[in-house]
Amino acid sequence: MSEFFKNKVVAITGGSNGIGKAIIDILLASGAKVATCSRNQDKLYNLQIQNSNKPLHTVVADVSHYSECKKFIDSTIKTFGGIDILINNAGISMRSLLKDADIDVIEKVMSINFYGTLYCTKLALESITERKGTIVGVSSIAGYRGLPGRAGYSASKFAVNGFMETLRVELADSGVNVMWVCPGFTSSNIRNAALNERGQAQGEGPMDESTMMSSDECARHILNAIEKRKRTLILTFTGKRTVFLNKFFPAWTDKLVHNFYFKKGKLVK
Repeated sequence: MSEFFKNKVVAITGGSNGIGKAIIDILLASGAKVATCSRNQDKLYNLQIQNSNKPLHTVVADVSHYSECKKFIDSTIKTFGGIDILINNAGISMRSLLKDADIDVIEKVMSINFYGTLYCTKLALESITERKGTIVGVSSIAGYRGLPGRAGYSASKFAVNGFMETLRVELADSGVNVMWVCPGFTSSNIRNAALNERGQAQGEGPMDESTMMSSDECARHILNAIEKRKRTLILTFTGKRTVFLNKFFPAWTDKLVHNFYFKKGKLVK
């Protein structure tokens, strides 16, 4: 990683594991000042211990609550003097057909994935604008293409993409860069923590993680895109192919997606 991130203040939500933690590890090694939040106090404590001699600020917070986002953003600005880069990384997935899912499950997914992004972005906007910084939304291919068994997740990520695109245009003359990234299938905890139809963690996911991009590799792609001030980043060939096919051959893509996720009429992915 170049000197770009040295002394920059980066706030990242959901930094206790997966892609978020990988980003933090790289940033701290690059000389950045990092603030992160998570609902898991023990993981944040361990992260703080591992980086006791580095500029890391941690806050226990659930981004689905505005007051807790405010606590995170305000304390970050107080600790480091401002925010250069905000990475809205906190997220949760789901795996259930709509007919089986409690409506609370979809509301929870939306509140974390979309409203968490909205709250933190709104709260950090003034500081980032002053510094002509960057706002990032960690989205998904599910934000370009609706995926069966993930109605709430796809809805939340479509919302993130639309929000980021709108904000990018609104801030076009401000010097602020707004980008959204779609990691595709990445080896991280998000599928193990995905909610089932009753809102419980599903545990081991049905996909083979050995074939997926690692969190560290994904983190490096994201940070490289931030440095280059890109508009969007779609990782993996499968992700790019899905977006392309859905744009130009949507009906055919419906069939391909159905065949991928269903076997003998049952959801298998």
